[in-house]
Amino acid sequence: MSVLSPGTLGEALGILAKDHAATPLSGGTDLLVHWPVRLEAHERTYLDLSGVNELKAHTWTKRDLVLGGRTTYWDIVGDSQAAREFPLLVAAARVVGAIQIQTRGTWAGNIVNASPAADGVPALMAYGAVVVLESTAGREEVPLDRFYQGYKKMSRRPDQLIVAIRIPRRSYDVQVFQKVGSRRAQAITKVGLAITRSDLGWRVVANSVAPTVCRCHAVEHMLESKVPVSSPDGFFQGLERDISPIDDIRSTAEYRKIVLSRLIYFELRGACDWIT
Repeated sequence: MSVLSPGTLGEALGILAKDHAATPLSGGTDLLVHWPVRLEAHERTYLDLSGVNELKAHTWTKRDLVLGGRTTYWDIVGDSQAAREFPLLVAAARVVGAIQIQTRGTWAGNIVNASPAADGVPALMAYGAVVVLESTAGREEVPLDRFYQGYKKMSRRPDQLIVAIRIPRRSYDVQVFQKVGSRRAQAITKVGLAITRSDLGWRVVANSVAPTVCRCHAVEHMLESKVPVSSPDGFFQGLERDISPIDDIRSTAEYRKIVLSRLIYFELRGACDWIT
């Protein structure tokens, strides 16, 4: 393997412009999980971003919380303002592996790893996060809910880095995050859910139930229209259009649909008078 270690963002972007096969690497937590069995990964060129301090910090502006490309889960866990304004980010960060993973893994890495079971992505998507991409040709912003084009397919060119994740600051009267796994810690999600309601309306986001983390637009429409629901089964019709779960080693497609419908129903029953 070959490791390139730029000291600045400009150097990193210059390398990517010349070598589109170089794989950006920061925390390395997703890469190393499969390292012993994915021998082809040993022959790649990696772009080590650990020396690019421009990407490390997260900042607050009047309108946004901006996560740097190297901001870790633990950076957000330790930010009391994030806990007040974006509690779902802290909840998600707390269930990403163990503390060792949380202190090294990055939010940007969680996005570009593009796992359907990613824990950080549902919370980000429920808050309307925007992915900020940069290359030597300039910057581009893509809403996270339009970033994925299919399983492991993204709106990111090989010469681009995620340099920031911009999260608009809004007021929310509903905020929900749930992860269902085999145990409380260090488990891959079987079914995950993030829900918010703001002045822009409802966002319902699910993971481990489709090729990508996805918004449940049909369920959102049901909530916006205040369609009466008297049991978890009442969400089945919407979920049939929103998700495409599969059977795998962790659970079955039927289990995932049933559990997701129950999560939505019981989390919202006390917040919405049309859900009884």
